[in-house]
Amino acid sequence: MSNISRRHVLSALGGLALTGSMRQALSASGTQVRVGFTPAFVLNQYALLADWREYMEQRLGVSVEFVQRDSYQETMDLIRLKQIDFAWVCDYPYLYLRNMVRLLAVPLYKGQPYYRSFIIVASGNSAVRSLGDLKNTVFAYADPLSNSGYFVPRFRLHQLGEDPRTFFHKTFFTWSHKNVIEAVAIGMAQGGAVDSFVWETLNLIEPKLTRVTRIVERSPEFGFPPFVAHHEVAPQLFSRVQNILLAMPQDPQGASLVKRLNLDGFIKGNARLYDSLTRMMRAFGEG
Repeated sequence: MSNISRRHVLSALGGLALTGSMRQALSASGTQVRVGFTPAFVLNQYALLADWREYMEQRLGVSVEFVQRDSYQETMDLIRLKQIDFAWVCDYPYLYLRNMVRLLAVPLYKGQPYYRSFIIVASGNSAVRSLGDLKNTVFAYADPLSNSGYFVPRFRLHQLGEDPRTFFHKTFFTWSHKNVIEAVAIGMAQGGAVDSFVWETLNLIEPKLTRVTRIVERSPEFGFPPFVAHHEVAPQLFSRVQNILLAMPQDPQGASLVKRLNLDGFIKGNARLYDSLTRMMRAFGEG
């Protein structure tokens, strides 16, 4: 498409998107929509991110910025400070932020809005069959605000009658699920806890990494990490972004992006998807 025709298309899209109410909704953010991401996802595919951002821009008719941070806490802080409008966060931070955010959309993975926590070890470590066999070893967590990468394994040890603070010889945070897999793969840790979606996605795009690890325990299902909107995002903008996400599988460009994300699409979802995590948090004295 030529630059001239491209400008005409974007101008037309902008005219459709920017009604008077939309202009008012966007004025607080300088006619820019800001979307934050935690390190929970396999989002170091820069071409994919660039294409997804452009896709959002074309359909909103305004500038879209994707804001990536190196920890869950940093993304949560951006939400608290109103420096981002939307974010793809883990289910654990979503529950902590529920008074500040609205549920926007929930990804569908393998046709369902669920994921699990995996406990992994090196593929050559045949002695370990479950989390309980990792006593007095070095264990890698993803992030202190990660459900699958921190809360679930600690809760599991609590169920086994063990103290998560003393069960392992040593623990450390890697600050992303991919880094957990790499730590286990190279022997920096004897075990680790990871998001099933991340492990299975990497198993498709970087099988050389995942094949040197082995899953020894799978948690029950939890509601998939959701997209949220700051509660001060105007209703018109909320609906516009939500509809764009929900409609992605229905057009060729959107369907291609969804496939590259290793997802099936998005649904509106509801807070009940996260009831099991809420119960776990209460049983563990949190939340």
